[in-house]
Amino acid sequence: MQIADQKVVTLDYTLTNENGDVLDKSEGGQFAYLHGASNIIPGLEKALTDKSAGDSLQVNIPAEEGYGARNDEMIQVVDRDMFEPDAQLEIGMQFHAESPDGQPVAITIAAIDGDKITIDGNHPLAGINLNFDINILEVREASAEEIEHGHVHMPGDHHHD
Repeated sequence: MQIADQKVVTLDYTLTNENGDVLDKSEGGQFAYLHGASNIIPGLEKALTDKSAGDSLQVNIPAEEGYGARNDEMIQVVDRDMFEPDAQLEIGMQFHAESPDGQPVAITIAAIDGDKITIDGNHPLAGINLNFDINILEVREASAEEIEHGHVHMPGDHHHD
């Protein structure tokens, strides 16, 4: 069976940057996604289309087809009082916030200068060309529920109220 929209794909991958540093890894069939539901970055989804279980591939994804280019407008300096008074802030800490249009966004502390905190709303991998080493383990039909919900349901770990 080939990878196409509304198929569940299980794969193992190693993600590296241009220097060969490992950024992320999934082994043992722990990563599955619903193809065509925007569950993975666009460039990777495009590269996996029409592949089959047993296929192995190496894919280079430019930043624009991954997490996008870095956007300097997503970086701003805020006052310390924007955080909980007892929060122990450190560079690299991540928080969840809401964008002006109400969408959830991860914010990373980029710098601390006294009571001035520089926050960055860019995805940590924005602006980085990504290299994937992939082994496709399984391709199967998605269930009606998975298609309706727009994501994979792994055995025993998913409940909607």
